[in-house]
Amino acid sequence: MKKSKMICLVLTLALLCSLSACGGEGEPSPSPTAAPTESAAPSPAPTEAPGTAEFVLSCYPSAGFHPITGQNRTNLTLAPLMYEGLFELDETFAPHNVLCESHAVSEDGLTWTFTLKAAAFSDGSALTAADVVYSLQRAQGEDSVYAGRLSGVRSIREAEAGVELVLSAPNGNLPALLDIPIVKENGEAPLGTGPYVLTGEGEELSLTAVDGWWQNKALPLTSIRLCSVQGADGLIHAFDTREVSLVTADITGSNALGYSGSYEVWDYPTSIMLYVGYNTQSGPCRDSEVRRALSYGYERTAVAKSLFAQHAAAACLPVSPASPLYSQALADTLAYSPQRVEELLEGAGWLLSDGVRTKGREALTLTFVVNTDNSYKVSAAEYLTELLSREGIAVELKKLPWEDYVAALEGGEFDLYLGEVKLTADFDLTALLAPGGTLNYGAFADGETQDLLAAYLAADAAGRSEAAQALYRQIARTAPFTPICFKSWSVLTHWGKIAGLNPTQQNVFYGFSNWKPGR
Repeated sequence: MKKSKMICLVLTLALLCSLSACGGEGEPSPSPTAAPTESAAPSPAPTEAPGTAEFVLSCYPSAGFHPITGQNRTNLTLAPLMYEGLFELDETFAPHNVLCESHAVSEDGLTWTFTLKAAAFSDGSALTAADVVYSLQRAQGEDSVYAGRLSGVRSIREAEAGVELVLSAPNGNLPALLDIPIVKENGEAPLGTGPYVLTGEGEELSLTAVDGWWQNKALPLTSIRLCSVQGADGLIHAFDTREVSLVTADITGSNALGYSGSYEVWDYPTSIMLYVGYNTQSGPCRDSEVRRALSYGYERTAVAKSLFAQHAAAACLPVSPASPLYSQALADTLAYSPQRVEELLEGAGWLLSDGVRTKGREALTLTFVVNTDNSYKVSAAEYLTELLSREGIAVELKKLPWEDYVAALEGGEFDLYLGEVKLTADFDLTALLAPGGTLNYGAFADGETQDLLAAYLAADAAGRSEAAQALYRQIARTAPFTPICFKSWSVLTHWGKIAGLNPTQQNVFYGFSNWKPGR
């Protein structure tokens, strides 16, 4: 999932938020450069003992450091060093207990009770159920970056056994949504239970290792200096001049920043899905057989490897290939196949004559819309358009600025659109599939699909894979949208500065106790 690369070019990179709450879960987002070459050898081993080399991270002091209501992406990236959740997610999006000792679920799947570990905040005070209730209720607020993922939680309260959450509908993978930082409220930089605490004043700030951290794990550094930056240019300068040791980036993102030089790049999977959506209510795509035919017409590997410069993973299913829910056997049956395109289109009455698909006197003509704010996505749409044209389909590609793109989707003025969505870690597809779903621009409605979606969400760990495959087979049959790939994000470090990184979408410092700072 992750890899180390050398970049000796000027790249356009975009800062991203390392926490899943930042970047709009469930919301749409708006010529690719050559792929970086793989390094011939792994990064050099550090030459200094842990704790002796200076390792510096960037921050924006004036933006505040609250891990729940803060909005500054750079500062939020630091949060996992200071705060912990009931659970944390690994690189496969699987939840693991952190502050939660155990949990129980009611028979109807609606009431979850969490018992807590004997953890302590950085000031030595004990973690309490009241702290967890406060934090999760704060995370439900409109000013919280986590509000969307908790929309299905009806109530949060203290219970005899710990903390009780009541849901509006069953979600058997609720722990995947509960990596939310737990805080002891104390202004704009509340206390956490993590390995470090924010110290210093003004622009002279550091992260200092907590004396007697409750997890009792060894840390690679006793102190991490924070370099105060102002604006994007300041961050670029700080990294390029080696004042800052690490930055996070979406190499294929919009709102690009320019870094130059030679770095190590550590890629990691995200839940950000690039997909083609269809208008299921009007035009040729109201026929599910046409949609199915089109779904076989996309060469996803070329999009992921060439157009997205290997910073994406091709996907035929609406779940990250990093997840154990991804069935390669099922995916293989849905892969690029011009033969299947032809078979399904002819079965739907669209016959090829003189290089054009027609049904009676009507030619198969489609309008494909894409947002121009991201050149990678424009290139992908151009390539997909070319592939469909080879099958005798006339495709008009409309490249629209963001506001016009959204207006076209909301007005149903499309047959196809290229979309992007950051799914929650439970890979809930409600926004795309439910009638009235925020991303259901094609007005798809199918009762069986809704039943299978509900069954998937309600399934416990033992039944989740089977429920997921049933849902994915139904999506393949009805084709309300077609997955193309899941993006990767990146951590950039200077050569030999750090070894042992294992970043995840939720936490680029995942497994920080195993990091080895170098010179």
